[in-house]
Amino acid sequence: MYSLVVILMVLVCFNFVLKQSWHKWWSVLAHAAAAALFTGLMWPVAVRQSRSQIDEWLSNPGLMLDTSVIITLEVILQIAFCLLSVHLMSSGRLKKSTIWGYRILRWFPGVLIFGVLFSFLVYLIFAFPGVSFPLVAWSAAAVVFVVIAGGAWLMRRLFPEKESRLEMFFLTNALTGIVAVIATVNGQTAVAGVSEVDWTAMAGVLGLVAAGVLAGSFVRTARPFRRFLKNGRNLKTDNILKNQ
Repeated sequence: MYSLVVILMVLVCFNFVLKQSWHKWWSVLAHAAAAALFTGLMWPVAVRQSRSQIDEWLSNPGLMLDTSVIITLEVILQIAFCLLSVHLMSSGRLKKSTIWGYRILRWFPGVLIFGVLFSFLVYLIFAFPGVSFPLVAWSAAAVVFVVIAGGAWLMRRLFPEKESRLEMFFLTNALTGIVAVIATVNGQTAVAGVSEVDWTAMAGVLGLVAAGVLAGSFVRTARPFRRFLKNGRNLKTDNILKNQ
C-alpha cells in the first residue's frame, strides 16, 4: 500500500513537470515559484502532523475513496488536454470553444502536486530532527524550484517533438489513474453487491440506451437529408437566375 502511494506521488510529480514543457520560460518560472512558496510557507502546518496521523489517513477507506475521485477528475482533465491537442494538430478550422478549452486545460497545472509537496515537506521534517523547521522548509522550496524549472527544460531537450511529449503525457496520466484506483481503494468498494436483479432499474437503463441509439440514428440521418435539401434549393436558385 505504501509503495503504491509513493509510486503515485512520483507519477504526479512527473506529470506536473512534463506539463510545464508546453509553457514559455516565464510561465514555467511562475509555476515553479508558486510551488516553492507553497512548500516554504506550509511548515507551520507540517510540524503539527505525526506519522500515526498519516497512517490513519492512509487506512481510512472513506478518505481514500474521496482522494480517488479527486485524482480521477484531474486525470480526466489532463487526458482531455491531450485529446484537444491532437485535435488542434490534425484539424484545420476550429471552433472558438475548442480553442478556449485547450487554452484553459493547458494552463491548468493540477492540484495533486500540492498534496505531494506537503507530504514531501512532512517527510523531510521527520527525517531531520533538531534542524530548524524554516531552514528545512525553505531548503526544500529551493529544491522544488530547481527541479521543476530544470525538469521542464530537460524534457524539452530530451523530447523536442511535441507529439512525443503528448503521447508520454497521455500514457503517464492513464497509468496514474490505474495506480490511483489500486492505491486508494485498498480492498474497499463504494457500493455493496446485491444478489437480486432489479428488473425495473434494468428496464430503465435499457430504455435510456435505446432512446440514445434512436436519437443518434435520427441525427445522423437528418444531417445528410438537410444537406441534400440545401443543395437542392441552391440548384433551383441557380436555374432561376440563369433563366432570367
